[in-house]
Amino acid sequence: MNQVIETILRHRSVRKFTEQPLSSEQIELIVKSAQAASTSSYIQAYSIIGITDLKKKQALAEVAGNQAYVAENGHFFIFCADLHRHQKIGEWEGSDVLPSIESTEKFMVALIDTALAAQNAVLAAESMGLGICYIGGIRNDLEKVASFLKTPKHVIPLFGIAVGYPAKETSQKPRLPLNHVYHENEYEQDESAFKAGIDQYNQSVQDYYNKRTNGKRSDTWSSQMGTMLEKKSRMYMKEFIEKKGLNLR
Repeated sequence: MNQVIETILRHRSVRKFTEQPLSSEQIELIVKSAQAASTSSYIQAYSIIGITDLKKKQALAEVAGNQAYVAENGHFFIFCADLHRHQKIGEWEGSDVLPSIESTEKFMVALIDTALAAQNAVLAAESMGLGICYIGGIRNDLEKVASFLKTPKHVIPLFGIAVGYPAKETSQKPRLPLNHVYHENEYEQDESAFKAGIDQYNQSVQDYYNKRTNGKRSDTWSSQMGTMLEKKSRMYMKEFIEKKGLNLR
């Protein structure tokens, strides 16, 4: 165990922040930490947009389902998959890059690069004693978000991260059992063992909710997933991505 691992294992989502803003030095360190993440073939296919305009933060909070902490935090970052600069490089270098950057493979590279950078940013923030919350809700209406941010073709806003000083301590949700996530040499084929892992986890989640709500809530993880995944959400995404010039050939 060391300080880095302790920071990782202490992670929890924070949804209530004080009014204290992040300093410019903190913001710069968080972004530099994001940039230090691994990147496929040195492509660096992401951009980070910091939102300081309160009206924009409030508009983004509304898009994200009226989540107050999108507007009320120390700083709000939006992480974007970004192949726009590569398209411009193709023009400047006289290279035909469009078939490549509009491929499914490069889209996946951009998604992975962005996620790796974001997690580095989160670890940097948490190591400073700050709290964070990922905000996937900006994808509720990417047309609006793209217009707020003026993102060009080949740029897809993926998620936001609210960062700030926690206003109160939050509990940590239990994760899936390690032996259900980590498979050795091949994927677990024994369905009874597979289900036993889910059953074990369901009990942990029930215990967590019971304790957190004094018995008012006791649903399981699998019941949550069954209900959530039964509903179609953000089904416009393929159309939006194609409109942004990523035809996923």
